[in-house]
Amino acid sequence: MVSRNSDKLFDKVLIANRGEIALRIQRACRELGIKTVVVHSEADRDAKYVALADESVCIGPPPSAQSYLNIPAIIAAAEVTDSQAIHPGYGFLSENADFAEKVERSGFVFIGPRPETIRLMGDKVSAKVAMTKASVPCVPGSEGALPDDPKEIVRIARSVGYPVIVKAAGGGGGRGMRVVHTEAALLPAVALTRAEAQAAFGNSTLYMERFLGNPRHIEIQVLADEFKNVICLFERDCSMQRRHQKIIEEAPAPDVNARALTRITERAADACRKIGYRGAGTFEFLYQDDEFFFIEMNTRVQVEHPVTEMITGIDIVQEQIRIAAGQKLRFRQRDVLRRGHAIECRINAEDPWTFVPSPGRITAWHAPGGPGIRVDSHVYQNYFVPPNYDSMIGKVIAYGETREQAMARMRVALSEMVVGGIRTNIPLHQELLLDEKFLRGGTSIHYLEERLAKRKQAA
Repeated sequence: MVSRNSDKLFDKVLIANRGEIALRIQRACRELGIKTVVVHSEADRDAKYVALADESVCIGPPPSAQSYLNIPAIIAAAEVTDSQAIHPGYGFLSENADFAEKVERSGFVFIGPRPETIRLMGDKVSAKVAMTKASVPCVPGSEGALPDDPKEIVRIARSVGYPVIVKAAGGGGGRGMRVVHTEAALLPAVALTRAEAQAAFGNSTLYMERFLGNPRHIEIQVLADEFKNVICLFERDCSMQRRHQKIIEEAPAPDVNARALTRITERAADACRKIGYRGAGTFEFLYQDDEFFFIEMNTRVQVEHPVTEMITGIDIVQEQIRIAAGQKLRFRQRDVLRRGHAIECRINAEDPWTFVPSPGRITAWHAPGGPGIRVDSHVYQNYFVPPNYDSMIGKVIAYGETREQAMARMRVALSEMVVGGIRTNIPLHQELLLDEKFLRGGTSIHYLEERLAKRKQAA
């Protein structure tokens, strides 16, 4: 069993992920003097981070179910390479409590929260109960899971008030949810969502919330150690979404009620102490009419963590590793200062208007540079984008002293960026960075889809 030592970090960490986050974790480890082991599928054997790793292990064919979701293969790779800890990144097994449990039972350190915490926050019903106990406001809705009794479901919906949104307790990534506007549509929607939830997540449990008509998506980044020390690294605005998938993120969030933000940040930190949270985590809220409503907690590093790193100067991935090694947080809340503004554009291999994936060989690649520009990407010229995984090929992050400067730098960076051989969503980002409402700040989570619908009608 690997023991946690308050002074020493790990000698070797296995990275159980792929793409840009695998390279990001690898860089954090190398800077700390930690050797890295990369597991990969046959589709990723030519990846940059595989070549840069101290050791690499092929764990299966391209399909995720046979490679990146193959728990026995990942743990076997850790055993044969004498790794001490496993970093799950985001996606894949990062929020799988069974995986975290098996990692620790096998004698390795899981770089993330305890399995029971992942389980608690991974079920949206138990998460809401825990947050309510911790005085974190939640969207008005059903108290716990929806019952099977149709009459009781109708009664709950009436008490919540239409429109309502029916959600899968085990859902995520925008899947397993359905908006219902009328009582006539309620029971068919519940039946359909229940069947989808069982098929997609192996869990048919549903809950119901009031559907907020014009909210923003504001999230708060936290770091917590084993000793109940918690710091909040401020907020991010992730409201620019399509089908609940984030496209652009920024920090800090523009035009948010400062007093409400301070209050919700304090409650998030207190909730971490109450549930014994350990590691990096993100509280996600809907924000409307100066009020915050908890929707879920991500018990892992987020795709958009770089914008927080840019405004605070804190390396979130390295802090994850230090916490997992048993170290106390090196900062107190008063030590954490924020400066300037950062914005991130997710660069996806897809058609910018139809969103059809565009895998294939990248024939030309030029990453932008200049003051305040950071590019997190694992691709290179002649890299083949496989069709088996998420379409994101990188992230461009722009930092400025002001939001306006960050936006201007992002416009310049996107104009310099060259990705040949495949289609990307860069033209969509360029259009949004000239959008008057987005430039003013404070657009809702529905804004992009409404804008795309108008664009389609005008075409």
